[in-house]
Amino acid sequence: MTQPSTPKAAKPKPAKDAPREPKAAERILTTAGELFYREGTRAIGVDEIVSRAGATKPTLYRAFPSKDHLIAAYLEGQGEGFWTYFEAAAGKHPGDPKAQILAFFDELGERATRPGYRGCALTNAAVEYPAADHPGRLVSVEHKQGLRERLRQMTKAMDARKPKKLADALLLLIEGVYVSSQLFGPDGPAAAAKGAAQALIEAHTRPEPE
Repeated sequence: MTQPSTPKAAKPKPAKDAPREPKAAERILTTAGELFYREGTRAIGVDEIVSRAGATKPTLYRAFPSKDHLIAAYLEGQGEGFWTYFEAAAGKHPGDPKAQILAFFDELGERATRPGYRGCALTNAAVEYPAADHPGRLVSVEHKQGLRERLRQMTKAMDARKPKKLADALLLLIEGVYVSSQLFGPDGPAAAAKGAAQALIEAHTRPEPE
């Protein structure tokens, strides 16, 4: 922007509490994330992203070497968001892994009924990109492996007889919510996930008959 020609004119200072203008790369990532989640990553092109973000292609490619790298950055953010609400649910029940998992299913069930819910972006991306070396798929696989390991730790902590099998069964339920909620909406089978999780946990932790 051109500065005033009067030499005495001072450049105004922004108020301390004024919101910071997002940088172009941040705007691009935010805009891309909204479009990717709603429409799918394959359906959205770079032209639409930069147009909606009020940016240019050179700006995008300075921040992200390719669209695939932009997708990976978007998925990294989605993964961080997942762990934020997973750990928030678990934090309501310190030292009680069974209650922690059920609290997460409560949260998941609530999220799955929200308008515009499109399941898990990482799961969606894994379906969109079957190639093992795609940057987005690599992020998705790493995240899902982390979730699988976290569930194994929790099922082991609750003294499940077969913690790995229980963890995998719970993971299947979680992934089922992500997919079925998109097919059936708020009244679909996703609402039964918490009850199924509770039944699985009880079956794997109840004392064996003598």
